[in-house]
Amino acid sequence: MYDEETLARLLRLLPPAPAASVAAAQELPLARRGLDDLVARAEADAEFRARLVADLETALAEAGYEPDRALVEALRSRLSAD
Repeated sequence: MYDEETLARLLRLLPPAPAASVAAAQELPLARRGLDDLVARAEADAEFRARLVADLETALAEAGYEPDRALVEALRSRLSAD
């Protein structure tokens, strides 16, 4: 077992996390909230859900979202789980 001081010393020896990784981690809560909002909208609006299922990327763009790969995959996974 390591005590807290030893763990802190060992952690300080690690190189800093890449800036892109830090930025991505900071954006996760906002991205999750946006994903939750999209799923809730799809659950409440059958027409919107049908558009998402028919052409996810186009429906996202029309709703004002950037249909990047991560969002499309996450949304596709969430919609297929429902």
